Amino acid sequence: MVDFADKLAYFQAVTGLDDHDLCTEILAAHGWDLELAISAFTSTNSASINNSNDNINNDDHYIVGSSGQSNVESWEGIDNLTQRESVPVSDVAAPPGLAWKLITLPFSVISGSFGLISGAIGLGMWVAGGVLSHSLGLLGWGPGRNGDASSSPLVSLSVSASEAAQFVAAFERDFGTTGPNFVTEGFMDALQRSRQEFKLLFVYLHSPDHPDTPLFCAQSLCSEVVAAFINENFVSWGGSIRASEGFKMSNSLKASRFPFCAVVMAATNQRIALLQQIEGPKSPEELLTILQRVVEESASVLVPARLDAEERRNNLRLREEQDAAYREALEADQARERQRKEEQKQLEREAAEAERKRNEEEKAQERAAREAAEKEAALAQRRQEKAISLGDEPVKGPNVTQVLVRFPTGERKERRFYSTATIQSLYDFVDSLDCLNAENYCLVSNFPRVVYGPEKHSMSLKEAGLHPQASLFVEVDS
Repeated sequence: MVDFADKLAYFQAVTGLDDHDLCTEILAAHGWDLELAISAFTSTNSASINNSNDNINNDDHYIVGSSGQSNVESWEGIDNLTQRESVPVSDVAAPPGLAWKLITLPFSVISGSFGLISGAIGLGMWVAGGVLSHSLGLLGWGPGRNGDASSSPLVSLSVSASEAAQFVAAFERDFGTTGPNFVTEGFMDALQRSRQEFKLLFVYLHSPDHPDTPLFCAQSLCSEVVAAFINENFVSWGGSIRASEGFKMSNSLKASRFPFCAVVMAATNQRIALLQQIEGPKSPEELLTILQRVVEESASVLVPARLDAEERRNNLRLREEQDAAYREALEADQARERQRKEEQKQLEREAAEAERKRNEEEKAQERAAREAAEKEAALAQRRQEKAISLGDEPVKGPNVTQVLVRFPTGERKERRFYSTATIQSLYDFVDSLDCLNAENYCLVSNFPRVVYGPEKHSMSLKEAGLHPQASLFVEVDS
């Protein structure tokens, strides 16, 4: 059986990697399975080249100069800052030649066979799981459908974000929380975050089994001064080279020694600028000095860009405040105009109501005057008819009765009647005079008091005891 040293030498010869520790890490991560380690390494490089050629933007296409950079705008002045190293897509990994393909052909066939077998097994498990889930659902044992906790979908993270979260959790568990504030998102998302915050991106590639890693992390990265400087001036991203994205970034950034740190930023022409590589163990003072120099060199680009962005934000906020003030003033003007129109309508309604009342009062007055005139005409007609019905006043004689009538106003009227005339004749006499406006009244004598009501209207004056003379007064009914 080939021992570990032979596997390591063969792996270095095939992959072209010179770093003994890195090759050891890769083989150890794959259980010292040479075929699996070489297959993983070659598939990673091939995927990187294909993705850059197809210009596809997803979570795995983040390598230096990849098309995932298409949504990151370049900063003005970046060319002067990135003269140190700006890596395009074509420089990351060259496509394998014919000899390489012949060497890896058996491994590819074996890897493909395992892929077909695992795919068939996975498909069978998926179908069986679907049938079982459907059967349990028919029996009422399956997951609920009413939006309960058991049926609510879980929030799925991307592979890169999941790996970043796992790295942060492991780093804080091993070295505490005083280190850099690593973001729990993929590399391209972290790069975009640094772009938006106008900061550089600090990259740390973690090699768990390297002998210098624990001391570097505990004393340098987790130094309070270094961590505070990194958190203030950088967006920090870290990844383990055992994970997919960390392994890809180690290839993209050409990491040859560990511990490995880098400072990158978005560049022009779909490039990611590699501003600084920090390889091998460094003391806190050395690491801080290097990072301070990078920040000072990048200040000529980052500070104006940050000021321009701040000015744009201030201008945008000013425009929004002006627009809000204009809208508020416009709404106030519209409210005043609505109030003015409402008040005008109210005045018009009040004027119309007053006009209506005035017209009604005029009509009522006209109607009352007309009714009064009609009533007066009716009374005049009645008086005339009563006067005609009385006939001529008889001359004095033994059969003639002298009657005196007193009105409530104190006015007196006197007339002669035949003794055979009825009490109704006396009422007709009162009605023929223009001395009384009341229609309901009675004729009354004082001594003795006798009321000559409707039951006595048919009696003659002589029968009523009013002959030869009588004094009566008018008593108006209340």
